[in-house]
Amino acid sequence: MENDLRERRDEAGLSQAALAEAVGVTRQTINAIERERYDPSLELAFTLAAFFECSIEEIFEPELEE
Repeated sequence: MENDLRERRDEAGLSQAALAEAVGVTRQTINAIERERYDPSLELAFTLAAFFECSIEEIFEPELEE
């Protein structure tokens, strides 16, 4: 799943560790999401969207087969 989490985190001036602590996950989880090696749970996606005060769709874009 494509995402712009790194760009949002950078704009907020946060390290991966700071964002991870704010949303209750490890820095490695944030790193894996940013590198698109891990798709977050629905709960984590909602938590990240709430943290950045946006919708899930603004952060994450699924790769849908047509």
